[in-house]
Amino acid sequence: MSRSRVVVVGAGFAGYQTARTLARRAPRHVEVVLLNPTDYFLYLPLLPQVAAGILEPRRVTVSLTRSLPGVRLVLGEASGVDLDTRHVHYVDAEGRKGELRYDRLVLSVGSVNRLLPIPGVTQHAKGFRGLPEALYLRDHMIRQLELAAETEDPDERAARATFVVVGAGYTGTEVAAHGQLLTRSMARHNPVLRSAPPPRWLLLDIAPRVMPEMDERLSRTAERVLRGRGVDIRTGTSVKEATQDGVLLDDGEFVASRSLIWCVGVRPDPLVEEVGLPTEKGRLVVDEYLNVPGHPEVFACGDAAAVPDRTRPGQYTPMTAQHAWRQGKAAGRNIIASYGRGERAPYEHHDKGFAVDLGGIKAAANPWHVPLSGPVAGAVTRGYHLLAMPGNRVRVAADWFLDAVLPRQAVQLGMVRSWSVPLDTASPELARVPYE
Repeated sequence: MSRSRVVVVGAGFAGYQTARTLARRAPRHVEVVLLNPTDYFLYLPLLPQVAAGILEPRRVTVSLTRSLPGVRLVLGEASGVDLDTRHVHYVDAEGRKGELRYDRLVLSVGSVNRLLPIPGVTQHAKGFRGLPEALYLRDHMIRQLELAAETEDPDERAARATFVVVGAGYTGTEVAAHGQLLTRSMARHNPVLRSAPPPRWLLLDIAPRVMPEMDERLSRTAERVLRGRGVDIRTGTSVKEATQDGVLLDDGEFVASRSLIWCVGVRPDPLVEEVGLPTEKGRLVVDEYLNVPGHPEVFACGDAAAVPDRTRPGQYTPMTAQHAWRQGKAAGRNIIASYGRGERAPYEHHDKGFAVDLGGIKAAANPWHVPLSGPVAGAVTRGYHLLAMPGNRVRVAADWFLDAVLPRQAVQLGMVRSWSVPLDTASPELARVPYE
């Protein structure tokens, strides 16, 4: 008798946890197949520290084959789903087409950079959703300061030492915080830039405050720390146009810069819309059991799914790693229940608080809604990440220790080029390369 097959599409927070739950609890006659473009799970919350040179890139990746024993990994990008024949179509790492039959399907394809119809942004901005983008940003920041030190034109030097982050949410705030510390340290150790004005960082958001989606006390703490370091925070401000020479703001000011970092949020992977099932703001509509109505064999979770929020009737759970991680576990359990083991249960999660790493020993956190700041928040934030990571804890802790006692290495690796990380990519986890 052939084995029943569960295909999980995507190994982000939701997909990884779904596959892990199935690997541990599914009946022996169930085969678990994980379709993902890379062979690792990426711990996104620590990506700003990769861009800042605190953590080595491999520290925030966890091998799928080693951490998910019994799960069959297929390297490829999903290109379509045939609900009638129950097949997932994909393109593998070498451009070849393939398909996977399924008996149960989990769509956990995650999200990509959110785009806005602003002239020049797609051509001149860089996103921050994957490891290639983090590696590119690290090289780019270092390169701009090195070029600023080379030039004798004061206007060009100022432009190259100016960095604009659009989007003051969780990601944008951390990118600005860590980036500012890296560039400030580089400038202090450069004989030319040491006597010049310090690198300038602007953090823009149309919202009235930093991190508008989080507790207001976290917002105030983050803003106080960043302003204290000289970050120019502009709330109620957006970009009107981007060019290769700088950014035109909606208030008419032109900021000369060679660095536009796009952190305005995310949107569900385009595959979700292409499946042909009902969506809500681009997210696949599911019930409280993470099941797609009318298709009991199809589940969805994470950023790809509009999951009813039982703690806020009439609303959907936000697109956060905290929810995606727990939804993955719920989806796995409900799939196992569909095979007759246990009872399915609705997804419900009460917010346990958030933690925002602001670089150095500074952070803002509210575990169980207790507001913390300063070194205590920093210790709590790093402790939380170590507990949340499914691997590499010792290596991450070792990198933190080395960064605290040794000077940071600010050198370009040259591994990722600008053209290989376009802002409008549907696969931010992959650097764009021509097929061999």
